Amino acid sequence: MIRRLRLKVVAVCMLLVTAILGGIVTALYFSARSNIQDSSERLLHRLIVSDPRMGPGSSTIVVGRSEVQLPFFTVELWNGSTAYVTGGTYSDLENTDTLADILSQCLSQETDMGTIPAYNLRYLRLDNGFFERIAFVDVSMEIAALQGMLRASVQVGALALLVLLGISCLLAWWVTRPVERAWDQQHQFLSDASHELKTPLTVILSNAELMTSVPLDGRPARWADNIRSEAQRMKSLVEEMLTLARADNMVRTSVFSAVSLSDAATDCALLFEPVAFEAGKPLRYDSIAPELTVSGDADKLRQVVSILLDNAIKYGAEGAPVELTLTRADRHARLCVSNQGTPIPPEQLSHLFERFYRADASRGEKSGFGLGLPIAQTIAAEHKGALRAESDAESTRFILTLPLLRK
Repeated sequence: MIRRLRLKVVAVCMLLVTAILGGIVTALYFSARSNIQDSSERLLHRLIVSDPRMGPGSSTIVVGRSEVQLPFFTVELWNGSTAYVTGGTYSDLENTDTLADILSQCLSQETDMGTIPAYNLRYLRLDNGFFERIAFVDVSMEIAALQGMLRASVQVGALALLVLLGISCLLAWWVTRPVERAWDQQHQFLSDASHELKTPLTVILSNAELMTSVPLDGRPARWADNIRSEAQRMKSLVEEMLTLARADNMVRTSVFSAVSLSDAATDCALLFEPVAFEAGKPLRYDSIAPELTVSGDADKLRQVVSILLDNAIKYGAEGAPVELTLTRADRHARLCVSNQGTPIPPEQLSHLFERFYRADASRGEKSGFGLGLPIAQTIAAEHKGALRAESDAESTRFILTLPLLRK
């Protein structure tokens, strides 16, 4: 429990930090890209409107805190077919297949400004009526600068995440220390109280049984019955508290083996059939799929089914049937116990598996301590399964899902 809490604290911290760092890196990257692209476009405008034979010294832009000279060249296109390289830093480009391919890709695009990815060029076109002037700027350094910045940002971010992971672990340990102490004290109290109560309760029960074994007058006999009944009730509570205390302390008492869940469900149904009959709520269990085998503790699995049947019989509507079904769902066994009656409000469904929780009076006053369902859920989790509750106007259903044993 505490370990999971610490993991959650660390996970939440790291998710927040990762989101913040990711947002910062993304914002810096797009901001830098926008700035470099704006500088490159301003350079194109300077090239297109100035002397076409301007020298290479005028093709610099600012990247970060340094000036970078970008390779460029300008072309004048006459009659859509004759091209002259009028300036730039490229040499031996005029009357080449490369220039023809660049101009072909440029002219095939409908926009006056764009890029030619195949040559890492950005262009700007200006139609002067008699001829068309086109300026080209190499963006390879622009791409390299952005990639370098992104690579450095990722490295710094990864290092920062490692440092913050260590800090988050220390913070999670420090924050959960009081919770861990309180949790340990609670577990220790439950375990100690259960053990201390179990012995005197056993003595009380033994003496009560001895008293009832000899003839007594009416009133003492009733007193003896009351003592035995209440002591038995307290013993059941102590045993349930012990079960939960062992589960909280991760003390595994189950011995796992191949268990026929079909047989376990049928056995429990046969045991509860007279109970359901006396309560006037017939038990239906004719939909139990055969040969569904799981890995688990047979006694614990029977305990889960018994808890669900007991609850369904207790809280079902008078005269309404209780239904037990067991089916195969892909690679899982799905056991469902349903009963008709007043629907459980949605706000109460999430609390049904809390310890000592009892639904409101609309479900009636029934015997029990509110520990049956938490114990059933603990056993389901121990068997790598899940137990959930559903309720609507049609019925209330408790559904147990367990992984089938692979053969």
